[in-house]
Amino acid sequence: MQAFTTLDAKAAPLPLANIDTDQIIPKQFLKTVERAGLGRGLFYDFRFDEAGNEKADFVLNRPEYRGAGVLVAGDNFGCGSSREHAPWALMDFGIRCVISTSFADIFYNNCFQNGLLPVTLPAEQVQQLMDEARGGNHVVSVDLAAQTVTSPSGAVFAFEIDPTRKDKMLKGLDAIGETLQAAGAIDVFEMKRALAQPWTEEA
Repeated sequence: MQAFTTLDAKAAPLPLANIDTDQIIPKQFLKTVERAGLGRGLFYDFRFDEAGNEKADFVLNRPEYRGAGVLVAGDNFGCGSSREHAPWALMDFGIRCVISTSFADIFYNNCFQNGLLPVTLPAEQVQQLMDEARGGNHVVSVDLAAQTVTSPSGAVFAFEIDPTRKDKMLKGLDAIGETLQAAGAIDVFEMKRALAQPWTEEA
């Protein structure tokens, strides 16, 4: 998993509440377990019309927000069914951080397992970030170590995060990576068990 330390990126405002995982990545794009390429399906029904043409008025299709790395969203982002493809699609599209007042629990947990940072801030701060992102300067700075978000105007907002999750994100550790940190101890245990209980080993 890619570590998250600091991020300076364009912020795209998406002031819609209750965006569910089927809106983030519709069901027709769930036939793969490959993460690469899922960005093409991100917000598909928002981004494209029935003929497959881009909708010019959708924020991520507008020239000034292309390449955005931060999404500032409405309440209860990522609700709906459990769908790990949702953070995969956001990251494949280039978004590394989502800022909202609240997230659905399953989506929130999936973010940390995939290197996507979900930041929860009070409503007035989220609104300020959205308002500033609509201006001429769209660049937001996110510092995970300091637990701060700096708006385009320089306003600094502090956010809370579980210390264990923070440490894993800074080190780029998912569940597998965390387990592999103990690979040496696991190998020693297996060798000792094989010597003490040889009958448990396969022939």
